[in-house]
Parts: sequence; C-alpha cells; structure tokens
Amino acid sequence: MSGQTPPGTLWLVPTPLDFGCEQEAPLTDVLPEATLQRAARLTYWICENAKSCRAYLKRVAAHIPLAVPLQAQQITELPHAVHKKGDHAGGFDARPLLAPLLQGQDVGLVSEAGMPAVADPGSSIVRAAHDAGIPVVPLIGPVSLLLALAASGLSGQNFAFVGYLPQDAGERTKRIHQLEMLALQHGQTQLFIETPYRNTALWSALLQHLRPGTRLALASGLTLANAQVHCRPVSAWRQAQAATVPRLPTVFAIGA
Repeated sequence: MSGQTPPGTLWLVPTPLDFGCEQEAPLTDVLPEATLQRAARLTYWICENAKSCRAYLKRVAAHIPLAVPLQAQQITELPHAVHKKGDHAGGFDARPLLAPLLQGQDVGLVSEAGMPAVADPGSSIVRAAHDAGIPVVPLIGPVSLLLALAASGLSGQNFAFVGYLPQDAGERTKRIHQLEMLALQHGQTQLFIETPYRNTALWSALLQHLRPGTRLALASGLTLANAQVHCRPVSAWRQAQAATVPRLPTVFAIGA
C-alpha cells in the first residue's frame, strides 16, 4: 500500500562466547568489522538481559562509536520465564515486541553469548517477525555448537543439538544411554551443553555410563586463550584420570 511505512529489519547480532568468564576474548578477534558496524548503528534491542546487552554495546563502543549514547539505547528484555526456560517450542506471544520494527525501526536481537535463537532464547521473535513480513538478517559471528562440532572430528553430516541433559541422576543416565544409541546406531553426533558449575557432575556421569568405545568430545572456553578441544574414546578418557572439565562454557558431544 502506498504511503505505508516499510518494516524495519530484525538483525540477529552474535556476541562473544566469553559471557561469565574471567577473561574476555578481544572483540575484533571473534566478530568481523561488518558485524560491529551494524551493531553500532542499531538503537533498538531485544535481549535476554539488559545489563549484559549494555556491557556488549560498551565493548562495541570501544571500537566504533554508537549511533546514540548507551543511556539512550532502547533495550527490551525477554520475559524472565522465556529467559530461563527458552522459547523454542513456541507458546510465547512475541508480537508486542515487534512494535518498533512495524514502525520502520531496525532492531537487534542479541543473546548473552553466541548467536541468538541458537541454544538461547529468541526463536519466538524470529518466528513472529517472519509471520509479520519483517526481514530477518543474521550477522556473522561465533556459534559454539558449530565450532565444537567442526573441531571434534565427529560426524558433521548428521548431528543433533539436544540442549541440557536432566539434572536428576537417574533421568540423566537414561538420557545418556538414549543419546549414545542414536550416535552409535544412526551415526548421528549428539551435542549438548551444561551450566559451567555442573560440568564436573555431567562429565563424571558420561565417563561412568558411556561404552568404552564411544567417542566423547569436549570443547571448553571456545575463542578464549585457554580454550581446549579434545575427542577420545571413553576408555582413553578413563585412563587419563586427571582429566577434568573447567568451569567454562563447554559443548559436549558423543559419536561413533
């Protein structure tokens, strides 16, 4: 219709993978200039946490001046329930958050680490944007799942990300066996993550319950100076009794 304001663009803005870590990766080492330039031009944001969004913009501003001062950025948080439980299965009505986009403003969608809507909330925003005819453009930046998969040596042709494993020991053991069956019988690499302070408990369960010949990979602190990526048969991990998982963001993977 003539005279109608065209919608803005929803930009999916990746962030460094060092959220919550003691050290930070140099921003220009992990994000290309074009991504930083676009982030600096945006003034409307949808995020998991406003504090971490501002911290990210402060890092961007150290390299490229922001379009408006940090205090003037329009930052909208996803509801607490979405932040904690995710929104991948639908059920959250994201349409009210699209108001600036429908008024012609560009909006950045950002998570606390990595690519929004991948292993993090945000898919409801993207889905609603598509339904409303709003352009969606992903920017280039680190995605921990793909970095871990590529560096693991496990199958990158057939894989699945399954989120978090259950915290209950019995349910977790059952899930480990299910994922191992998928990996061994179907050749499908299984990727999953854990809250860093629970890494050790998950690692112990994996070493205890997986078969000796199953290959087990961990990728910790990706893009950081102390990053480590290793993939060995479970039997080899068991022999290396000193092997531990640091309290860093870690992607785990099992495969044939």
